[in-house]
This record gives sequence, C-alpha cells and structure tokens, in this order.
Amino acid sequence: MLDTKKKQKIIEDIRVHKTDTGSTDVQIGIITERISELVEHLKAHPKDNHSRRGLLKMVADRRSLSGYLAKKDLKRYNALAKKLDLKAK
Repeated sequence: MLDTKKKQKIIEDIRVHKTDTGSTDVQIGIITERISELVEHLKAHPKDNHSRRGLLKMVADRRSLSGYLAKKDLKRYNALAKKLDLKAK
C-alpha cells in the first residue's frame, strides 16, 4: 500500500500538466510502484498466494494501460517507459 507522500511524489514526477492526477501516465507510474512494493513483499513471503494474484492483476492492468498509451501516443509512452525502466515498444 502506497502512503500519501510517496504517491504525491510519483504524481509530481510523471504528470503531464499542472493539475494532472489521473492520466494514463500517472496511473502506470502508481501501478509500477505498487508492483515493486508487492514484489519485495513476495520475496519475504513466498507462499502468499492471495498477494501473488493481486500482483498478476496489477501487471495485467499496467500492460493494458501501456498498450493504450503506446497506441495513442508512442512518443509519450517511450518517454514514460524510459523514466520508469519499462520495456519500450
């Protein structure tokens, strides 16, 4: 679970314009951070299958949003992928 300060920092780093809080870019950034936290949790608790299912759902959601952004604006997607260390298309 992301705390408010960490979430605000992600939003400030990734937002497209001044009042942006829910664009595709921001959603991908927040999901990416949640995925990395959950991966660390699963390293410590390998038998936590309920959290593993949540992780798989988040990865699928991020992939869906990434595909949408790549289709809509490939240049913006590549910039975001570089910033978040994701695979570029």
